[in-house]
Amino acid sequence: MNVKFGRALGAAAIALVFATTAALAQQKGRIRGEIEKVNGQMLSVKTREGAMLNVKVDDKTRVSALVKASLADIKNDTFIGIAGMPKPDGSIEAFSIHIFLPAQRGVVPDRHGPWDARPGSTMTNAYVESSVTGKDGQTLMVKYKGGEKKIDVTPATVIAAAAPGKKDELKVGTHIIIFGWDKEPDGSVLAKTMYLGRNVAPAM
Repeated sequence: MNVKFGRALGAAAIALVFATTAALAQQKGRIRGEIEKVNGQMLSVKTREGAMLNVKVDDKTRVSALVKASLADIKNDTFIGIAGMPKPDGSIEAFSIHIFLPAQRGVVPDRHGPWDARPGSTMTNAYVESSVTGKDGQTLMVKYKGGEKKIDVTPATVIAAAAPGKKDELKVGTHIIIFGWDKEPDGSVLAKTMYLGRNVAPAM
């Protein structure tokens, strides 16, 4: 396969994952946890809440990865997703920032709304307009359809970048977040779309 074509195909697949998860996220909550056992296509996942859950992965399951990134990777006009906590002045203190792939621009909607990572948290998909370094971290000004936000980035903010993922990366100890899933009759869930943390635990 032509390398450039392969990369383009991978980017398109990731964009499809984000577009699909944007719709599915309106239907039911996300599942966050760590893989504790792998048996073929069945994963035993310890959820963030401490419960054990059987997760099935089939040929249609779309897997993307999150890889560790830094503030240096975030430049003006970078399309990012910010999970954070609103502050009294209307700004947001980010606890997670993920950098979208270029192919996801125009596919993933730029918006601001509630998020289920923490009580009262929000998710803002937006474009970076400016960045200022302060004594306590970095301040980003971002713009999305219908508004703009000031984002406070602290040393505790987890920064990651989206990348193509593979099912063979779903190993014991891997942290995952499942966006799209169906409940199965046996009590397990069938994962449709998910992220795995390649060298960083998904914090969104």
